[in-house]
Parts: sequence; C-alpha cells; structure tokens
Amino acid sequence: MNWKKLSSEYISKHPYFTARKDTCEMPDGKIVDSYYVVELPASVCALAITDKGTVLMVKQYRHPLEATLIELPGGFVDEGEEPDKAISRELLEETGHEFSSIVYVGKVSANPGLLTGYTYLYLAQGGKKIALQSLDHNEEIEVLQIPLEDVHAMLAGNEIVQALHVSCLFYAFQKLDAMGRQYVD
Repeated sequence: MNWKKLSSEYISKHPYFTARKDTCEMPDGKIVDSYYVVELPASVCALAITDKGTVLMVKQYRHPLEATLIELPGGFVDEGEEPDKAISRELLEETGHEFSSIVYVGKVSANPGLLTGYTYLYLAQGGKKIALQSLDHNEEIEVLQIPLEDVHAMLAGNEIVQALHVSCLFYAFQKLDAMGRQYVD
C-alpha cells in the first residue's frame, strides 16, 4: 500500500516552511514524478480554562488570511521537545498562566495530502496567572478571557475558523462532557 520514494529535492528549507518535490513509485509500478510536500514541525494547542472557570483565547492577526482571529493558545513543538512539555511552555509564553491539569485529548493532521506533522490537542484546567507574556519577536497576541459556555457557542456558531483549534475544542468539550460539565447555549 505504501509508495516507494525514488528521489526527493528540497525547494525551500526554513524552520516553518520546508518544501520538497518527491518522485514516487506506487505499488502498481506507476510513477508519480512531482508530489509536493510541505514539512512542518509538530504543533500543540489547548482549551485552557483558568481556576476561575474562564477560557483563555488569543486574538491575533493572521497574515495569510489578512484577518484578526480568535484562536486557542498554542504553537510549534521545539526540536527534541515532547508535546506535553511544549503545551505547558506555549501556555505560559502566550498567556502567562500555569495549569494544574493538562490532559491530552487527541492529535490531528491539518492536511495529510500536502503537510507533514501532527497537532497535539489538550484540555488544560486550573490556570493561574504567574507571569507576563513572553512572545516571539513577530507575535502580537491579546489574551481574552471568555466564559466556557460562550466559547461553546462560538464553536457552534462557526466563529472559530482555525481548523486545528476547532478539532481541539471538539475533543476537549467531549472530554468535559464525559466529566459531567454542563453548558448553557
């Protein structure tokens, strides 16, 4: 069932955009001479709930869409870093909060026909503000605190468009539902 990679040529090598052109042979012998792959590092995101019961969301400009979006906190996993450690680091960097409980709820692939890498999804609870934001040089992030039921309504109303974050919310709300959490819509 797997394809055999006959050759690979890098078109771009950048930490956040590495692209290559592969030539592959399918199991039936057919040659695919131009299969393009974008290599991305793994990433993480979380439905992050504070000890007061509000959800930490981030508001930031996304240049590819030329729009400001409301998203979940998260980011790329550093080389050699485990996703469980990366989500704690990203939550602290982006929101200044530390969480008493962080539970893995799943992983998804953004577009396995073109992109490598998975996004690891988490439910973080018991967040307490312990620090200021520590953002990358190109990040401008406003942290929002939104009631849990409002985030649930935003999800249902298609107000959150980042697909990986929608997946995270779906799995995290499923986990909360299994724990007996009630929502007001």
